Amino acid sequence: VQLVESGGGLVQDGGSLKLSCAGSGLSFDDYAISWFRQAPGKEREAVACISSIDKATYYGDFARGRFTISSDSAKNIMFLHMNSLKPEDTAVYYCAVEAYCLYQQYEYWGRGTQVTVSS
Repeated sequence: VQLVESGGGLVQDGGSLKLSCAGSGLSFDDYAISWFRQAPGKEREAVACISSIDKATYYGDFARGRFTISSDSAKNIMFLHMNSLKPEDTAVYYCAVEAYCLYQQYEYWGRGTQVTVSS
């Protein structure tokens, strides 16, 4: 199983980024698919998740209204569109899969992609 993120980078305050995650060795249809992030010295935070059961989406409070999670199950790719980025969104962003959203019991995750938002 391999998850590979891409799309991170440096963006100015208020800017946008689109992260992608390609999965191999598994089918996204079998899992809840998620993004989480971790900033230096801070705990891991759940960013967004799509339920495998009913395709409902869940967002962390900080992400709701600014970030959108989506997927292309045929291609086994997930995305995270991030708008109105703020310096406090600076972190390494990881894609992951889990049995259920909201538990943060990730079974597989990628190596992460750095997102840096400058003020």
